[in-house]
Amino acid sequence: MSIEQLQPVTQQQASVYLPYIQGSKRNFLPYAISLYQKGVLEGNRKIEGGEHIPFVATWNVATLPSDLTRCRIQFDGNADLNYEVMLASFEFISYLIELMETYKRYRLTDFSQAFYRKLLRIDE
Repeated sequence: MSIEQLQPVTQQQASVYLPYIQGSKRNFLPYAISLYQKGVLEGNRKIEGGEHIPFVATWNVATLPSDLTRCRIQFDGNADLNYEVMLASFEFISYLIELMETYKRYRLTDFSQAFYRKLLRIDE
């Protein structure tokens, strides 16, 4: 399933997350929730001056915005390149919105630098 094939969730489903998502990011919210409900995403990590690295991200789907979501990412089909992060579902959906903004601009399915910093615990 590509991002372009996503069907937005209803306004009622999206309204639960509205207090957590601000400004223009709200335009992507119904699509980001739809992607979130799939629980899986394939993409490519952009590497400056090098080959993109394919990844598969999987996560549990939480019911409420404050519930925890555990996201696992495996890069290049390599079991040694497995990473995991737990965060509130509204925060993960915010990262999915950023991913969708990146896709719209560059046609590249990749998470933001901020997401990778969290995943790799760089700021801790």
